[in-house]
Amino acid sequence: MIDQRLLDAVDALAATPRLLVALDFDGTVSPLVDNPADSRVLPAARTALTTLERTPGTWVAFVSGRPLSGLVRVTEADDSALLIASHGAEVRLTGGSVDVGLSDDERSRLDALASALQRIVDATPGSHLEHKPVGLGLHTRGIPAEQARAANDAARAEVAALGGGFLERDGKDILEFAVRDATKGDGVERLREHVGATGVLYAGDDVTDEDGFAVMHEGDVGVKVGPGETKAEFRVADPDAVSELLGRLATARASR
Repeated sequence: MIDQRLLDAVDALAATPRLLVALDFDGTVSPLVDNPADSRVLPAARTALTTLERTPGTWVAFVSGRPLSGLVRVTEADDSALLIASHGAEVRLTGGSVDVGLSDDERSRLDALASALQRIVDATPGSHLEHKPVGLGLHTRGIPAEQARAANDAARAEVAALGGGFLERDGKDILEFAVRDATKGDGVERLREHVGATGVLYAGDDVTDEDGFAVMHEGDVGVKVGPGETKAEFRVADPDAVSELLGRLATARASR
């Protein structure tokens, strides 16, 4: 059941001249699954997004912590898709990506941390290490909570042993360390400027999406998916509810 206040806000947003629909991926338009490579957009959400993409004055973008190559694969995005990846460190606008340009020192620090974290992964069955353009992600989805905590504690200890200096992000079943400070909020603002949006819908389920909610303007609609404290004004239960909400927005937008 979607709150009537949210439905009213979406109906009002549908009238904005230039609309940006920016969405987290995992847990927002795709259910969380044990193997992240198997994630795909829910069919109902895909139908609504296709309608929105074909509507004049409307842009759809994905904003994710996944690296760009992985985000392209799971979203099945074409070359025209707007994508913000690696928490804002990678940006693809109309087919191009921004070179993150790591320094030799940054690459050396990441290599050293990768070796240390790989030892933790080798000792923690079911976990795996994801290499990102400006960081590393320790995935613990599907393993017992006690083992996940132990792996994360060991990872933090390794970072401390290397002298720190990494940006830490604790997400759903993933602990990330980066050498660059970029957020989903940075990505949303980059998209807003790129398309000249007069209104934005942003939806996400993770703690990293709070940076996106923090940059919502008056008249924008921020939607938290699932439980947890949030800066978002609105909340829905799950990706199925997001699909329903996108369908409502697509119908209202197309009718205008």
